Amino acid sequence: MTTNPFVEEHPRFNSINLTPLSSDENEDWLHPILEIFRPAKEIVRDSKTKLYLVPSCFNDEFDPDFAPEPTSARDLPDLGEWNLNFSRNVLEIFAGRRQPSQLAKQCHHHIFAELLTKSGSEKEVGRIRKIHISEPLDGVCETTVTVRFGARLRCLILRFEGVDNRWLCTALTLL
Repeated sequence: MTTNPFVEEHPRFNSINLTPLSSDENEDWLHPILEIFRPAKEIVRDSKTKLYLVPSCFNDEFDPDFAPEPTSARDLPDLGEWNLNFSRNVLEIFAGRRQPSQLAKQCHHHIFAELLTKSGSEKEVGRIRKIHISEPLDGVCETTVTVRFGARLRCLILRFEGVDNRWLCTALTLL
């Protein structure tokens, strides 16, 4: 206890005044000194697809340390040029004008085995007419290539997956 009479008295409040809260988020930061302490605004990311690539493995078993790593399409080469070059190379392989081993690193080994068996199966190199590219997921590209073989139109269907920092062909069909 103290002998000071001001400390022993309890303050008395006659009324409490409540002030309405403002909805302006900048009201607290109007003073120039406080501006430097303003919290950073949260960056809102585009909410595109939330699906992620699980690389095709064709029932292969991998050691977890050496399993294929999915790669985003942003970190891979341009799809338009990639599809055109790959399609042209495949058509030349089908005509027997190019060695299949040149595409060995760009194909899954099951697709490469199919490419080996179909090498030289066409009489002429097909001419590419149109390429339709679709990206259903980030790191996945599905391509339909319209090809003219003489008087006949055929379709080359490709699927690429972004795996280990490169595009990898995981499906290849000539209809």
